[in-house]
Amino acid sequence: MTSVFDDLVGQEHIIEILQGAVAASRTAEESKEMTHAWVFTGPPGSGRSSAAVAFAQALICPSKGCGTCNDCNSAKTHGHPDVEIIRTEGLSIKVEEVRELLTRVAWAPSMGGWRVVVMEDADRLTESAANALLKAIEEPGARTVWLLCAPTLHDVLPTIRSRCRHLQLRTPSLEAVTNVLINRDLIAPGMADFAARVSQGHIGRAKYLATNESVRSNRKTIMQLPLQLGSLAVAFQAAQTLVDLATTEANTSSDERDEKEVEKLQEAYGKGATGRGMATGGAKAVKELEKEQKSRSTRMVRDSIDGALLDIATFYRDVMMVQSGNTDSMINTDMREQIESYAANSPSHSTINKINAIMEARENLARNSAPLVTCEALMCQLARK
Repeated sequence: MTSVFDDLVGQEHIIEILQGAVAASRTAEESKEMTHAWVFTGPPGSGRSSAAVAFAQALICPSKGCGTCNDCNSAKTHGHPDVEIIRTEGLSIKVEEVRELLTRVAWAPSMGGWRVVVMEDADRLTESAANALLKAIEEPGARTVWLLCAPTLHDVLPTIRSRCRHLQLRTPSLEAVTNVLINRDLIAPGMADFAARVSQGHIGRAKYLATNESVRSNRKTIMQLPLQLGSLAVAFQAAQTLVDLATTEANTSSDERDEKEVEKLQEAYGKGATGRGMATGGAKAVKELEKEQKSRSTRMVRDSIDGALLDIATFYRDVMMVQSGNTDSMINTDMREQIESYAANSPSHSTINKINAIMEARENLARNSAPLVTCEALMCQLARK
C-alpha cells in the first residue's frame, strides 16, 4: 500500500511520529501526539519540506495519507483549498505576505478536518513578518495547523519555536540515496553512486547532477579551481569564474520562466485581447512582478555560489582526510591522485584554515555581502600556502 511518506528517505523516526499525529488528529482535541504548530529542521536535502508537505497531505486525506486520492494530489500541487504551501523565491518573506496569508487562513476548513499551512523557508522571515506570524501561532484558528521548515532551530524566532513541536531530520545515508536514484529515477548504478557521494546526501541535488551533463561539467570546472590558485591574479580570475558560472546557471533556469510569467500576467490584464494595451493597474502589476523576478534571480545566484563553495569545501575535506591517514570515506574519488598530491604538499593546519574560510564566506553571502567581492576575498585566502 502506497503512502505519502514513502519518499522520505532515511527518516523512519520522523515517519513514526507523523503517522501517530495523523491518527491522533482524527479526534477534535489537541493532544500530546497532535498539536497546532510544528517546526521541521534538518540539513539541505534531508527532506524537511517534503516531510511537512507529506504531513499536510495525510492530515486532509480520508485514508491518512494514501498518496493516490484527489485530496493528496491536490494538496501537493497547490490545488487543495485547505492547504497553503508557501515557497519563497526571493531573499526574504515580508510582513505584507504574512498578513495576506493570515487573512486567507482565518476561515475554518472548507472540505476536511484541518486547514494546514506549510512554510518551507521560515528562516527567511523578516523580523516584522516573524512577529506577525507569532500572533497567529499564539492564537491559532479553529483546527489550523502550522508547519514551519528551517535549516536549524536557531533559524526560527525563539518565541515561535518555543510554541512548536520540533522534528529534526537527518541526512540520508549514501546507500539510501543511491538506491533511490537507481530504483525511483532509473539512473545507472555508477552515476547514482557518484551523484550520491558528491551531493553529500542531498537527494534533489543528486538527481539534478545525475541527469544534467552541463551541471556535472560546471562542477568539474569548479573542483579544479583549488588546484589552480598559484597567485593572486589567478585567485581573482577564479572568483570571477565562480560568479560567472553561478550567474549563467541562474539565468538559464530563469529567463524563459520570467518571460512566460510576464506574458501570462499581461494577458490577464487584457493585453492583445482588444488590440489595446493592458487594463488599469496592469503596468504596475508587471513592474511588481519584474521586481520579484529580480529578487528571485539574486537568490538563485547566491544559492548557486553557496553550492559551489560547498563543493570546494569537499575538496579540502578530502585533503584533510588524506593528511590524517583516512582515505576510506573520500568524497571526490575521481580526483584521488590530485587530492593526494595536494595533501602531500600542503600543511594540515592550512587545510583547516581554508575550510574555515569557506564557511565564513558562506555566512557572509547569507548576510547579503557582494558575491564577487566575497569570492575574491575567499580565493585570495585559499591561494595562501
